[in-house]
Amino acid sequence: MSSIIEQVDSLENKISKLLRIFTKLKQDKASLEHEVKTLKEQHSRFSSEISELTTTCNSLKLANSMLGSDQYKRDTKLKINALVREIDQCITHLSE
Repeated sequence: MSSIIEQVDSLENKISKLLRIFTKLKQDKASLEHEVKTLKEQHSRFSSEISELTTTCNSLKLANSMLGSDQYKRDTKLKINALVREIDQCITHLSE
């Protein structure tokens, strides 16, 4: 009979240990889910900021090229030629 009591006690101890582990893992999971949510929000903000900065950078490059800075002279000429071609196409379409 004492053997059965010992086995029951052993099972109770193991079950309580498993419950403690389960509770700890549940808390860890909740913590990690919160961290994932925070990191996703941060990633979204950073992506948005990168997009805005890229747009600003491109606008500044365009402004520099239009101002005729030495660094962007070739780009300026190419952009002007492209604009002239577009204007010519528009004139052609209007005259048809």
